[in-house]
Amino acid sequence: METAVSHELVRMVIAAVLVIAFVFLNAMIMGYLERKISAHIQRRPGLMEVGPHGILQLLIDGLKLIGKQLIVPKDADKPLFRLAPLLSFTPVVLPLIVIPFGPKLQVRDLDIGLVFILAVSSLNVMAILIAGWSSNNKYSLFGAMRSVAQNISYEIPMLLSLLAVVMITNTFSMQGIIAAQNKIWFFIVQPVAFLIYLTASFAETNRAPFDLPEAESELTAGYHTEYSGMGFSLFMLAEYANMFVVCSIATVLFLGGWRGIPLPLGDYGPAIWFFLKVYGLMLFMIWVRWTYPRTRFDQLMNFCWKYMIPFALVNLLVTAVVVKLI
Repeated sequence: METAVSHELVRMVIAAVLVIAFVFLNAMIMGYLERKISAHIQRRPGLMEVGPHGILQLLIDGLKLIGKQLIVPKDADKPLFRLAPLLSFTPVVLPLIVIPFGPKLQVRDLDIGLVFILAVSSLNVMAILIAGWSSNNKYSLFGAMRSVAQNISYEIPMLLSLLAVVMITNTFSMQGIIAAQNKIWFFIVQPVAFLIYLTASFAETNRAPFDLPEAESELTAGYHTEYSGMGFSLFMLAEYANMFVVCSIATVLFLGGWRGIPLPLGDYGPAIWFFLKVYGLMLFMIWVRWTYPRTRFDQLMNFCWKYMIPFALVNLLVTAVVVKLI
């Protein structure tokens, strides 16, 4: 009994270390790709100085931010100011525990895996609110208020679109949803839900054209205006990890997860196929950011409440009727 418990404890520690290491690696990869892709969209070379084609630039930037001092404003709420970056980083690490990267490459397959991911991901809103309020800066507070309104609003159509898939599969298990896509991927069966989820994911991750909480022309840098050093780094790590999580959910629920064309790579084939889908969606999010201008805040909220939620409700109703008849 003690041996089994010790083995499980060692397994959990190794999994935690690998998950945190992946979050840092993912941020470096996506930071580099975003800067290079945006440069090519704007017809300029981008990063070129540090390493071949600037490939080591993000590593140097990370070391620079780690070495910088975290300056706490004089009138800020110091305990909450220091807590906010950690509270922002933790919820985006936990979903990686239940995401199935392959048929056997998963830390833990929970029966309520999808509910667990959505529950812990929603804590990021609390971190942003605490960061904006504790900074004692009006731009930070405005950015936090925008973020709370935006995230709470767009969570509704996102959940409604995911419920349509759950209604078809009758399970919240991530592996169970992938198993239900053995013959056909759900983005073909549920194209409306897929488009609604993809649109809501831009708002949930504060990505352009829905990056109103960080609108530089209006709010300096939004809710993290007063942050520097490692505090600022944790917010950036959380943003790219959030992108990975929402794209992983889209891959599992709509794109068949690790299922696809068998790759001649043995046991690594499904995992590589999964990461190709996820990073394809993340590159699409980068492409959209550097293509479309930022919307006004009233347009953003009107689009959610007047169009996204009604379409998501109608789609869920139609899905319920079809599932009942079948």
